[in-house]
Amino acid sequence: MTKAGIKTEDYREINEYWIKRLTDNDIDLTVDEINAGLCALRDGYTEDHVYNCYGFWFKPFSINTMTLGYPKSTDTERILKLEHKGIEIREGNPEWGAEPGKIYFVIKHGKVI
Repeated sequence: MTKAGIKTEDYREINEYWIKRLTDNDIDLTVDEINAGLCALRDGYTEDHVYNCYGFWFKPFSINTMTLGYPKSTDTERILKLEHKGIEIREGNPEWGAEPGKIYFVIKHGKVI
């Protein structure tokens, strides 16, 4: 569905693992402090506001790389590279695997590269 352009986003739990991989921060914030900033983003505040108040922002990405398992770098059938269209904090689409009512990092995809 992702390769065909039907599923245009993927979901990651808001936990310490994904916070470290998707955000940058100037100081060593606690998970609770980062979660407070994530709630502000979810509630519609801008990334600039969250950076000024909470000291972190999303890391810049240009490509979303999806893999099926752990393929060799030459196994292009199991590696999908997509244009990165941003990250949001919100509920996901249950038809695409999200748990109803749960808040996620929503990683948005563009065209296949």
